[in-house]
Amino acid sequence: MSLAVVVEFRLDDVVKLRKVHPCGGYEWRVMRLGADIGLRCLTCGRRVLLDRRTLEKRMKAFVERGEAPDPLLDRLLWEQKERS
Repeated sequence: MSLAVVVEFRLDDVVKLRKVHPCGGYEWRVMRLGADIGLRCLTCGRRVLLDRRTLEKRMKAFVERGEAPDPLLDRLLWEQKERS
């Protein structure tokens, strides 16, 4: 049984994909996180939605990482959700 490693994506990450976009660009910025991950081409501005599995397969490397979420803020939001 193999365990798959889950890639942690953050808002404003810049990723390099394996195949070139028709405009000639390889680099995309993460604009949306959720069930699908929204990307914007840094060359032409085209926006696409990819499911996480597809993006993980097509991704070659992180060019730039977005800001890491603050663990204290996450904990406070989680506690607030549990109270309501």
